[in-house]
Amino acid sequence: MIFRSRAPLRLGLAGGGTDVAPYSDIYGGCVLNATISMYAHCTLEKTNNGKIVFDAQDINKYEECDSALYLELDGSVDLLKGICNRLVKDYIRKPLSFKLTTYSDVAMGSGLGGSSTMVVAIIHAFIECYQIPLGEYEIAKLAYKIEREDVGLAGGKQDQFSATFGGFNFMEFNGNNHTIVNPLRIKNRIINELEDSLLLYFTHISRDSASIIKSQIESSNNQGLDSLLAMHEIKSHALKMKDFLLLGNIKKFAQVMDSSWSSKKRTSGMVSNEILDKAYNTAKESGAIAGKVNGAGGGGFMMFLMPPEKKMQVKRSLELLGGSTSNVKFNNEGSSGWNV
Repeated sequence: MIFRSRAPLRLGLAGGGTDVAPYSDIYGGCVLNATISMYAHCTLEKTNNGKIVFDAQDINKYEECDSALYLELDGSVDLLKGICNRLVKDYIRKPLSFKLTTYSDVAMGSGLGGSSTMVVAIIHAFIECYQIPLGEYEIAKLAYKIEREDVGLAGGKQDQFSATFGGFNFMEFNGNNHTIVNPLRIKNRIINELEDSLLLYFTHISRDSASIIKSQIESSNNQGLDSLLAMHEIKSHALKMKDFLLLGNIKKFAQVMDSSWSSKKRTSGMVSNEILDKAYNTAKESGAIAGKVNGAGGGGFMMFLMPPEKKMQVKRSLELLGGSTSNVKFNNEGSSGWNV
């Protein structure tokens, strides 16, 4: 039998970076995000040949190895191996034989939470295949543990929870890995207006989020730095943007987002660069009210907010820079799995 799963990617609307330890442990973080109709996809097929096959099609990585209780993390598809290791150790407790095929709707380094979303999708496929009894919080926490602790990839906590729960969420991150996901009930008219006001711009730059995140972690340990004050501002912006979103005041929402991007750039000198600054300035000159990068920064997707009647003007101006644009369609469902 074949088992499939998918998990939605997300837009980080506000508060990104405050979900990264030690900031979230010391000061408490909060993030406003929403999942979109772009996904990480997984197909899991049981076999009986004593082999494990990883076929990561979007990154063109293929590896075959013998079934074992533990797969060495040797730099090749380590994230996929780490997921298998943790699930076998904690839940399945026997060597497995399978073929795992994965791909994402966006390129690596896009800033839409791709790697964490893929982890959630794969976990969900194993849940369906081996009937592992895990709830939403457990799936998200397990995905975080695998990615951040077992495999050692730097990053925050929001992506695993957004991919698992789906929809618009206001998330709170506190010490002792305590996370609260607050689903937001946004009226359809507000979602429609927000979709019509948003434009994604893909810079075609794949960025290394880990180095940016590490510099932000260092800032959290230095209380007098301006970068730490900027993190506090980002957290306060998330609270304000949540309120404006619930009220349907997209203009105020956009204005705070723009201020938040200014604060975000102060957290690390690697957050922005000449290409991102040029795209931001071009969009603003063409009618956008606000713009920011998704994820840690450095490249990937940017998002811009504008009056819908200005969208085509902004779109044409950005595409002259060499990147590509797309509209946003929000998705209200989290990760899911099924059998074929």
